[in-house]
Amino acid sequence: MKFRDIPNLISAIRILLVAPVVALILHGDYLAALLLFVIAGISDGIDGYLARHFGWQSRLGSILDPIADKLLLIATFVSLSQVGLISIWLVIAAIIRDLIIVGGALIFHIYIGKFDLAPSYISKFNTFMQILLVVAVLSLQITQIPLWVIDWIVIITIMTIFLSGLSYSIIWGRKARQLTRKHNIDD
Repeated sequence: MKFRDIPNLISAIRILLVAPVVALILHGDYLAALLLFVIAGISDGIDGYLARHFGWQSRLGSILDPIADKLLLIATFVSLSQVGLISIWLVIAAIIRDLIIVGGALIFHIYIGKFDLAPSYISKFNTFMQILLVVAVLSLQITQIPLWVIDWIVIITIMTIFLSGLSYSIIWGRKARQLTRKHNIDD
């Protein structure tokens, strides 16, 4: 293993943390679930920092990191919904957004060509809001947090879910039109 593989190793470890976080939530051990979830969240920042700071970015990392994020968030959302701590409609909205993004990426790849997996700013903010929501909901099980705080986090999260899905659709639609126009002109 080389130093440049460290960010990918951290992403792989984050994937391995998904099952214990889910199990802890389903068993009602919210403090332990919160601690593991926070560790996973911090690891996301660390692997990104290392990759950018030392130039250790890789194609594998550009795929592995968002997969680790999505697995952790979606699995956590589903398990929080299973124990009645968040609404199923929020889980469905987050899953539909991810399906739109992944489906759009696949369609783009199949019909247009290779694409850059760089996340948009609204998508990064959405990920932050989803993480914040999980932390807030788990923290509410351990300590007192005003319910209006959770309500506002849910509102902002659902707005960013919608806006980031729309943003990707617009961006990829424009890129597809530009590339197909360029292709038609070159022919």
